[in-house]
Amino acid sequence: MQLSKAEEQLMKYLWKLEKAFMKDLLNSYSEPKPATTTVATLLKRMSDKGFVGYKLYGKSREYYPLIKKTDYFSRHVNGLIKNFFNDSSTQFASFFTKETNLTKEQLEDLRTIIDDEIKKK
Repeated sequence: MQLSKAEEQLMKYLWKLEKAFMKDLLNSYSEPKPATTTVATLLKRMSDKGFVGYKLYGKSREYYPLIKKTDYFSRHVNGLIKNFFNDSSTQFASFFTKETNLTKEQLEDLRTIIDDEIKKK
């Protein structure tokens, strides 16, 4: 299951805060801030999808993520590779390195990461 853009933005705030009440989440937005009811609706949908949990304190809810940021984005990237690059990580890496205008230093950093991963295997 995937998050909408608005849900993803809210989830980014929640990942950063780790735990948050509604007021904390609203304060994370820049002006103009969304309506409280809008954020409440997003949180309900995200809870129904299994991305967000909450703990009740009287009538207040403290929200927390049920999925790690790295797990969500890993699933997202793997979906892109499967759907747009014929399930080929090599095609994805080739596209990424050629089409993203990486500097020489960034490419060298990538090479170091790849070399380290090769050594581990």
